[in-house]
Amino acid sequence: MDIPRIFNITESAHRIHNPITAEQLATLGSALRLEAGTRVLDLGSGSGEMLCTWARDHGVIGTGIDMSLLFTEQAKRRADALGVTDQVEFIHGNAAGYISEEKVGVAACVGATWIGGGFAGTIELLVRSLRTGGIILIGEPFWRQLPPTEAVARGCLANAIADFLMLPELLASFGRLGYDVVEMVLADQDGWDRYEAAKWLTMRRWLEANPEDEFAQEVRAQLTAEPVRYAAYTREYLGWGVFALMPR
Repeated sequence: MDIPRIFNITESAHRIHNPITAEQLATLGSALRLEAGTRVLDLGSGSGEMLCTWARDHGVIGTGIDMSLLFTEQAKRRADALGVTDQVEFIHGNAAGYISEEKVGVAACVGATWIGGGFAGTIELLVRSLRTGGIILIGEPFWRQLPPTEAVARGCLANAIADFLMLPELLASFGRLGYDVVEMVLADQDGWDRYEAAKWLTMRRWLEANPEDEFAQEVRAQLTAEPVRYAAYTREYLGWGVFALMPR
């Protein structure tokens, strides 16, 4: 079980696998007013930066599940480096359908809502692990400005304009599902640059180290195309945020 190899290559040097920065991740933890001992479930936990830093800074405990074997091993090493291995656990597995045996104070899926077939299904999954009074965290893209054509939407790696909503519509949709939006942290262009541009150096270094690998042609094609695609499309049109929700 693993994610497509291209992601294990392009994001192998990332600690955060989405466009918010370490500073914004810290802001989110503070904004949620986390208390020591709060139990956190993180579906699609990546390299574990959220759980590990919040365990260090706020004393939370919790579990992360991710399909990437590489990212899961990186998360375990990060927990060891920050001295929080007794507070957090990382499981290599499929987070789709995962329900915590013990109810949690924060149930999160920050950037992997495909596990529930979209944000609505993922919220429905997360709430099954949530204790009364707990908070759901959803990381989700939205349109900063509406793409003028379907081709532009595809340039943002969406299948169609209808894949994402404008921010006000996204917030309203949470309300229609029966949740209050109680906090949010939105990626800015610097965060997007750090998330996307860091992949390019990683790809270049990988190509230098693996010139004969059968996957090298695909990595070379992506490195050649991605800077222009990102600057022309994603950077201009696509937003991303983490939204904190509480059931009404």
